[in-house]
Amino acid sequence: MTEVSSLTGRLLVAAPALADPNFDRAVVLLLDHDEQGSLGVVLNRPTPVGVGDVLLPWAPLAGDPGVVFQGGPVGLDSALGVAVVPGEEGPPGWRRVRGAIGLVDLEAPPELLAPALGSLRIFAGYAGWGPGQLEEELGTGAWYLVDCEPGDVAFPDPRRLWRAVLRRQRGALAMVATYPDDPSLN
Repeated sequence: MTEVSSLTGRLLVAAPALADPNFDRAVVLLLDHDEQGSLGVVLNRPTPVGVGDVLLPWAPLAGDPGVVFQGGPVGLDSALGVAVVPGEEGPPGWRRVRGAIGLVDLEAPPELLAPALGSLRIFAGYAGWGPGQLEEELGTGAWYLVDCEPGDVAFPDPRRLWRAVLRRQRGALAMVATYPDDPSLN
């Protein structure tokens, strides 16, 4: 078996040609990646559902907009919390993914984590790939793999995140940010 280099904590940015409507212009934070497969959340799919409508105790800690995000097409009845915690030590109920970004145990009392949280987003569902599936998609050019910055987790205008992440890249990849929503109108 070949060893898989972990992509945990990196971003997948959908290439304009990616045909799956679940991932049109998606920016996915990879929360787990190993030989068993990959799991992530789509950072730029806000829903109209307020965090207070489904997880009232967490609503005061959720960043703007204070809505639940659709994390992906799988497990839409489950919730994941992703938070940025500045500093070296994370609080109990928070597991580091990479750098200051980590997963929040939504079963933990929010007041336990509140003093340490820099920003929080709640996701319904997730995106998942079986063993080798993501590597195959990367090989076909369906995704751009880039570094994640803590500000990406709670980007103030999530619908602009795709372009913002691409714009900060070097070289030709930055030009992809200018790709029109509908190329046939050019």
